[in-house]
Amino acid sequence: MPPLEGERVAGVVLAAGSSSRMGQNKLLLDLGGETVVRRAARNAIEAGLDPVVVVLGHDAERVQAELFGLGCRFVVNPHHADGVRTSLQLGIREVSADAHALVVVLADMPFVTTDMIRAVAERRRETGAPLVISQYGDPRGAPVDAPPILYDRSLFSELLSMTGERCAKRVVKQHRGEASILCWPEQSLRDIDVAEDYEYARAQMAGG
Repeated sequence: MPPLEGERVAGVVLAAGSSSRMGQNKLLLDLGGETVVRRAARNAIEAGLDPVVVVLGHDAERVQAELFGLGCRFVVNPHHADGVRTSLQLGIREVSADAHALVVVLADMPFVTTDMIRAVAERRRETGAPLVISQYGDPRGAPVDAPPILYDRSLFSELLSMTGERCAKRVVKQHRGEASILCWPEQSLRDIDVAEDYEYARAQMAGG
Protein backbone atom coordinates (compact mmCIF):
# COMPACT_ATOMS: atom_id res chain seq x y z
CA MET A 1 0.00 0.00 0.00
CA PRO A 2 1.18 3.58 -0.58
CA PRO A 3 2.54 5.69 2.29
CA LEU A 4 0.05 7.88 4.11
CA GLU A 5 2.10 10.80 5.39
CA GLY A 6 0.17 13.40 7.31
CA GLU A 7 -2.87 11.31 8.13
CA ARG A 8 -4.43 11.60 11.57
CA VAL A 9 -3.83 8.70 13.95
CA ALA A 10 -5.80 8.72 17.19
CA GLY A 11 -5.03 7.00 20.46
CA VAL A 12 -7.41 5.03 22.67
CA VAL A 13 -6.05 4.40 26.16
CA LEU A 14 -8.02 1.70 27.98
CA ALA A 15 -8.18 2.61 31.67
CA ALA A 16 -11.56 1.36 32.87
CA GLY A 17 -10.74 -1.84 34.78
CA SER A 18 -11.43 -2.46 38.45
CA SER A 19 -7.94 -3.75 39.41
CA SER A 20 -9.59 -6.64 41.25
CA ARG A 21 -6.40 -8.68 41.51
CA MET A 22 -4.43 -5.77 42.95
CA GLY A 23 -6.89 -4.93 45.73
CA GLN A 24 -6.52 -1.21 45.00
CA ASN A 25 -6.64 0.91 41.88
CA LYS A 26 -3.37 0.07 40.15
CA LEU A 27 -3.71 2.97 37.74
CA LEU A 28 -3.28 5.42 40.62
CA LEU A 29 -0.04 3.86 41.88
CA ASP A 30 3.12 5.93 41.56
CA LEU A 31 5.86 5.01 39.10
CA GLY A 32 8.83 7.34 38.96
CA GLY A 33 6.91 10.37 40.18
CA GLU A 34 3.72 9.95 38.14
CA THR A 35 0.80 7.57 38.29
CA VAL A 36 0.55 4.51 36.06
CA VAL A 37 -2.38 5.97 34.11
CA ARG A 38 -0.78 9.39 33.64
CA ARG A 39 2.35 7.72 32.28
CA ALA A 40 0.32 5.80 29.69
CA ALA A 41 -1.71 8.81 28.56
CA ARG A 42 1.35 11.07 28.43
CA ASN A 43 3.22 8.54 26.30
CA ALA A 44 0.35 8.40 23.83
CA ILE A 45 0.19 12.19 23.58
CA GLU A 46 3.95 12.63 23.25
CA ALA A 47 3.97 9.95 20.53
CA GLY A 48 1.89 12.35 18.42
CA LEU A 49 -1.45 10.55 18.56
CA ASP A 50 -4.35 12.96 18.12
CA PRO A 51 -6.86 12.92 19.61
CA VAL A 52 -6.01 10.76 22.61
CA VAL A 53 -9.13 9.39 24.28
CA VAL A 54 -8.88 7.75 27.69
CA VAL A 55 -11.70 5.31 28.41
CA LEU A 56 -12.57 5.44 32.10
CA GLY A 57 -14.77 3.19 34.20
CA HIS A 58 -13.92 2.10 37.72
CA ASP A 59 -13.02 5.04 39.96
CA ALA A 60 -13.51 7.32 36.95
CA GLU A 61 -13.40 10.67 38.76
CA ARG A 62 -10.14 9.91 40.57
CA VAL A 63 -8.48 8.55 37.44
CA GLN A 64 -9.57 11.56 35.39
CA ALA A 65 -8.21 13.89 38.06
CA GLU A 66 -4.79 12.25 37.66
CA LEU A 67 -4.77 13.29 34.00
CA PHE A 68 -5.40 16.97 34.60
CA GLY A 69 -3.58 19.21 32.14
CA LEU A 70 -2.59 16.52 29.65
CA GLY A 71 -4.96 17.58 26.90
CA CYS A 72 -6.61 14.21 26.39
CA ARG A 73 -10.32 13.52 26.05
CA PHE A 74 -12.34 11.26 28.31
CA VAL A 75 -15.27 8.94 27.96
CA VAL A 76 -16.74 6.89 30.80
CA ASN A 77 -17.79 3.30 30.17
CA PRO A 78 -20.74 2.43 32.43
CA HIS A 79 -20.44 -1.20 31.31
CA HIS A 80 -16.72 -1.65 32.01
CA ALA A 81 -17.43 -4.68 34.22
CA ASP A 82 -18.60 -6.50 31.07
CA GLY A 83 -15.04 -6.64 29.74
CA VAL A 84 -12.43 -4.83 27.68
CA ARG A 85 -14.49 -5.13 24.48
CA THR A 86 -17.02 -2.59 25.73
CA SER A 87 -14.27 -0.06 26.49
CA LEU A 88 -12.56 -0.60 23.15
CA GLN A 89 -15.78 -0.16 21.23
CA LEU A 90 -16.63 3.00 23.17
CA GLY A 91 -13.20 4.40 22.37
CA ILE A 92 -13.59 3.58 18.67
CA ARG A 93 -16.92 5.40 18.54
CA GLU A 94 -15.37 8.42 20.24
CA VAL A 95 -12.58 8.84 17.66
CA SER A 96 -14.15 7.38 14.52
CA ALA A 97 -15.13 10.77 13.06
CA ASP A 98 -11.70 12.30 13.66
CA ALA A 99 -9.12 9.72 12.66
CA HIS A 100 -7.89 7.66 9.73
CA ALA A 101 -6.62 5.03 12.18
CA LEU A 102 -6.23 4.48 15.91
CA VAL A 103 -3.65 2.97 18.21
CA VAL A 104 -4.90 1.01 21.22
CA VAL A 105 -2.82 1.44 24.39
CA LEU A 106 -3.35 -0.40 27.67
CA ALA A 107 -2.91 1.84 30.70
CA ASP A 108 -1.36 -0.91 32.82
CA MET A 109 1.63 -1.68 30.54
CA PRO A 110 4.30 0.62 32.03
CA PHE A 111 7.14 -0.60 29.81
CA VAL A 112 5.43 0.56 26.62
CA THR A 113 7.25 3.78 25.79
CA THR A 114 6.54 6.90 23.79
CA ASP A 115 8.99 5.70 21.15
CA MET A 116 7.20 2.37 20.78
CA ILE A 117 3.83 4.03 20.27
CA ARG A 118 5.31 6.54 17.84
CA ALA A 119 6.94 3.71 15.88
CA VAL A 120 3.58 1.98 15.46
CA ALA A 121 1.98 5.13 14.03
CA GLU A 122 4.99 5.85 11.81
CA ARG A 123 5.02 2.31 10.44
CA ARG A 124 1.44 2.84 9.37
CA ARG A 125 2.27 6.12 7.65
CA GLU A 126 5.29 4.60 5.91
CA THR A 127 3.57 1.45 4.65
CA GLY A 128 -0.16 2.21 4.55
CA ALA A 129 -0.77 -1.11 6.31
CA PRO A 130 -4.31 -1.38 7.70
CA LEU A 131 -2.99 -3.17 10.77
CA VAL A 132 0.27 -2.63 12.68
CA ILE A 133 0.97 -5.26 15.32
CA SER A 134 3.35 -5.08 18.26
CA GLN A 135 4.93 -8.48 18.82
CA TYR A 136 6.83 -9.29 21.99
CA GLY A 137 9.55 -11.89 22.37
CA ASP A 138 11.77 -13.85 20.00
CA PRO A 139 10.08 -14.12 16.57
CA ARG A 140 11.70 -17.55 16.22
CA GLY A 141 9.94 -18.77 19.34
CA ALA A 142 6.38 -18.07 20.44
CA PRO A 143 6.00 -14.28 20.35
CA VAL A 144 2.91 -12.59 21.76
CA ASP A 145 0.77 -9.95 20.07
CA ALA A 146 -0.28 -7.12 22.39
CA PRO A 147 -0.84 -3.36 22.34
CA PRO A 148 0.09 -0.89 21.11
CA ILE A 149 -1.74 -2.11 18.00
CA LEU A 150 -2.96 0.12 15.18
CA TYR A 151 -6.26 -0.42 13.36
CA ASP A 152 -7.23 1.36 10.15
CA ARG A 153 -10.68 2.96 10.08
CA SER A 154 -11.71 0.29 7.55
CA LEU A 155 -11.56 -2.17 10.47
CA PHE A 156 -13.64 -0.05 12.87
CA SER A 157 -16.98 -1.45 11.77
CA GLU A 158 -15.68 -4.99 12.16
CA LEU A 159 -14.46 -4.26 15.67
CA LEU A 160 -17.75 -2.58 16.57
CA SER A 161 -19.90 -5.43 15.28
CA MET A 162 -18.22 -8.16 17.30
CA THR A 163 -19.61 -9.63 20.49
CA GLY A 164 -17.85 -11.46 23.27
CA GLU A 165 -14.32 -10.95 24.49
CA ARG A 166 -11.07 -10.93 22.49
CA CYS A 167 -12.72 -9.20 19.52
CA ALA A 168 -9.53 -7.25 18.81
CA LYS A 169 -7.50 -10.46 18.74
CA ARG A 170 -9.98 -11.99 16.31
CA VAL A 171 -9.59 -9.02 13.97
CA VAL A 172 -5.79 -9.31 14.21
CA LYS A 173 -5.99 -13.01 13.35
CA GLN A 174 -8.32 -12.42 10.42
CA HIS A 175 -6.21 -9.62 8.88
CA ARG A 176 -2.75 -10.80 9.83
CA GLY A 177 -1.79 -11.26 6.20
CA GLU A 178 -2.24 -7.51 5.63
CA ALA A 179 -0.37 -6.47 8.77
CA SER A 180 2.99 -4.88 9.38
CA ILE A 181 4.73 -6.21 12.50
CA LEU A 182 7.05 -4.47 14.93
CA CYS A 183 9.08 -6.63 17.32
CA TRP A 184 9.79 -5.60 20.91
CA PRO A 185 11.64 -7.25 23.82
CA GLU A 186 9.56 -9.66 25.88
CA GLN A 187 10.24 -7.57 28.99
CA SER A 188 8.21 -4.69 27.52
CA LEU A 189 5.11 -6.90 27.61
CA ARG A 190 4.96 -6.94 31.40
CA ASP A 191 1.85 -5.33 32.85
CA ILE A 192 0.69 -4.59 36.38
CA ASP A 193 -1.88 -6.98 37.79
CA VAL A 194 -0.68 -7.88 41.29
CA ALA A 195 1.56 -6.33 43.94
CA GLU A 196 4.63 -8.21 42.72
CA ASP A 197 4.23 -6.71 39.26
CA TYR A 198 4.13 -3.24 40.74
CA GLU A 199 7.22 -3.81 42.85
CA TYR A 200 9.08 -5.08 39.79
CA ALA A 201 8.05 -2.04 37.77
CA ARG A 202 9.08 0.32 40.57
CA ALA A 203 12.49 -1.33 40.79
CA GLN A 204 13.00 -1.10 37.02
CA MET A 205 11.99 2.56 36.91
CA ALA A 206 14.43 3.25 39.73
CA GLY A 207 17.20 1.46 37.87
CA GLY A 208 17.22 -1.46 40.32
